[in-house]
This record gives sequence, structure tokens and C-alpha cells, in this order.
Amino acid sequence: MSKLLSNKLAAASIIFAASVLSACSDNNNNSNAQARDPVTPVAPPEPVTLEYEVSVSNLTAGQPVSPVAVFVHDSTQDKVFNIGSAASPALEILAEGGDNSMLLTDYESIAKASGDSPIGPGSSATLTLQVPVEVSAGLAFTLVTMLVNTNDAFSAVNGVDIASIEPGQSISWSTPSYDSGTEANLELAGTIPGPADGGEGFNAVRDDVNDQVTMHGGVVTSADGLATSVLGEQHRWDNPVLRVTINRVR
Repeated sequence: MSKLLSNKLAAASIIFAASVLSACSDNNNNSNAQARDPVTPVAPPEPVTLEYEVSVSNLTAGQPVSPVAVFVHDSTQDKVFNIGSAASPALEILAEGGDNSMLLTDYESIAKASGDSPIGPGSSATLTLQVPVEVSAGLAFTLVTMLVNTNDAFSAVNGVDIASIEPGQSISWSTPSYDSGTEANLELAGTIPGPADGGEGFNAVRDDVNDQVTMHGGVVTSADGLATSVLGEQHRWDNPVLRVTINRVR
């Protein structure tokens, strides 16, 4: 082999080796670049509904309350009642007999629910409401229930704003007692639907001279000298009547 041919072969070997090293270096750089490229996390899907959990505690010593009616509704619509105005027929039926079915049918809402049973003194109940996310702006919350050992007393959370509640947050209220103004508070036998009497509930005759919703003055009872009353000292109550908490689950 001539010296010139040997030199050419040596030069070709050097060029080949250099190209192989360069290719390996490029592959390593690509691999390192891929390894350093962060993986973008996939965001969890947005919920299609907002979920609220409503907890209700009866704070009285001797007043069971009827199955609660709860609503999530538009904050701009009329409230279930207004102090100083006449009660609607649906509120009258609930406040006199504890029947919330007409109110659940008549009151416009985005979501609604009814308790399964009365809530006894010192007891609690929990309900769940789900609201479509596309109608979740400007929400308000309402709850209504009757004090069943009365003629027409009820307690309520009346159209309060809940639009600002974020997931994991909650709002609580202590609720007073109201008089629907539809039935005279005579406490006579046969006029109290609760366990103190087991009498009549709703009566279409409005015999209360007020015929308007007011704050309730409390019961008089036989212990206070009202001999005709079927209620006793244990049926008195002090405000607040309920502790209500609404928690946004998601």
C-alpha cells in the first residue's frame, strides 16, 4: 500500500469517528432536553354542579319542628315572607300544620329539598342541595319550618345571600320565631298539631286579628295561668330556635 493511500484511509477514519461522536452527542442532547422538558399537569375538570350541605339543629327544650323546607334560589326574587305583610297560602299551611308540600311546589327555586321527618328538641338533621354551575350566580338560601306545639309559629332563614361562599366555606345563622298571623294563639285543645295536643293543623279560616307576619311573642301556657291552654311550661322557648349552617362542599 502506498503512503498516499494510507494517509487517505487514516483521514477517512478520523472523519467517520468524528461524525459518530457528533451524532451521539446530538442524541444525548435531545434526550437531556426531553428529560428537562416539564410535563404540564392536567387540570381537574370543573364541577358541573355546586353542592351545598345544610345542617339544622333544634335549640329548643320542648318544641319539635316540622320537616324543614330548604331552597336555593335567585337572590332577586321575592322572599317567602315579609314582616308586616300577609302570609301566603303556602306559608299559612306550613305555619299552622307543618305541611311544606305547597311551599315546595309554589316557591320558585333552582334547588329544593324537604326533611324526612320532624326535628326534636336537641336534635339535628342534614340535607344536600345541588345547583347547576351555569345558574350559580346571585344565589340566595331560604329555610322554613313550623314549631309544631304552637298554633302558627314558624322559624326561618329568609332569602340570605350565599353567592360568596367558596368550596370548603360555610355560613351559619341563629333563627328567631315568627307568627304567621293566620291563626289566633289560643292554645286550645284540638288546635295544636304537635305531640302536646295532636289536634287540627291547617284551618282555612284566618282568625288572627293581625293577618300579617310578625315576630312571635311566645306561648302563654297553663303554667302562666291560661287554664284553657293545652301547653305547659316545657313548651316555652327562647330565641333563637334553630342553628342553621350551609356548607359548600364543592
